[in-house]
Amino acid sequence: MELRKGSLMVIMLLMVMGIIGEAQLFPNFYRSTCPNVESIVRQAVTRKIQQTFVTVPATLRLFFHDCFVEGCDGSVLISSPRGDAEKDAPDNLSLAGDGFDTVIKAKQAVEAQCPGVVSCADILTIAARDVVALSGGPNFQVELGRRDGRISFRWRVTGNLPGPTFSVNLLNWIFRKNNLTQTDMIALSGAHTVGFSHCTRFANRLYSFNSTHRTDPSLNPTYARQLMQACPRNVNPLVAINMDPTTPNSFDNAYFKNLVNGEGLFTSDQGLFTSFQSRATVNAFASNQASFFSAFSAAMVRLGRTGVKTGRQGEIRRDCSAFN
Repeated sequence: MELRKGSLMVIMLLMVMGIIGEAQLFPNFYRSTCPNVESIVRQAVTRKIQQTFVTVPATLRLFFHDCFVEGCDGSVLISSPRGDAEKDAPDNLSLAGDGFDTVIKAKQAVEAQCPGVVSCADILTIAARDVVALSGGPNFQVELGRRDGRISFRWRVTGNLPGPTFSVNLLNWIFRKNNLTQTDMIALSGAHTVGFSHCTRFANRLYSFNSTHRTDPSLNPTYARQLMQACPRNVNPLVAINMDPTTPNSFDNAYFKNLVNGEGLFTSDQGLFTSFQSRATVNAFASNQASFFSAFSAAMVRLGRTGVKTGRQGEIRRDCSAFN
């Protein structure tokens, strides 16, 4: 009986610790230590966007890739002289440098006013929200209080990021691992409204889809021809095109309208409309931008809670690319 009581107390203690860990994330975390952190980061992000719009999708994608591996702890920002950090994994080699540069510049600006106080993970979280808001999307409140992680290995990336050929079931599985629902997954996929992709990531849909169809029949024929013109066979692997062919520089619900029209760039994109599981949500977001914005904001906040380190679990890096 005593053993049972002891075990029960341990379980309850662990549960309380988990609740306390989550409670340490809240919007005004830096109210007394760095009250202007969000305005400092937004100024840095604004300057970076003025230099290049690539900042928007690059920073947003960096946030996703960080949170899906080790949690939202800035581990994707680490540079290793041995080439064995997260950013060196094959799935992360296409992360645009402008995303990393945005965090570096924002961190430098924050350190100038609040040295050693704000984590790189929190700065990336704020910057991800800001690039959305500054490109026409929703301006939502973010939770703060993350610590930077002390682990970053390339081999831990494999199998933890959604791929361009994933089915809805596979997407649901990988998002569910991060405590995200199907609605969250569909809403977050809407970030492709400002993204871009290299031709090699979807060339199979144009030239070698399967034994019956050379071109993916779910592609709008006109859109398929446009893609073939932009991405001919044996195209330079560095060539990239916009994920959203209609309003690539605006964060809006055009991505979902495109899916309805058969203009999803990846198999995983178009599958959201062709699958009966997710089509209703796609249609809802396509017809109501406010609904998409609301769902996206909520999903970003939930994503931001994934695997966070708080309290003594991590560190506040001085340099976002290196452990202290």
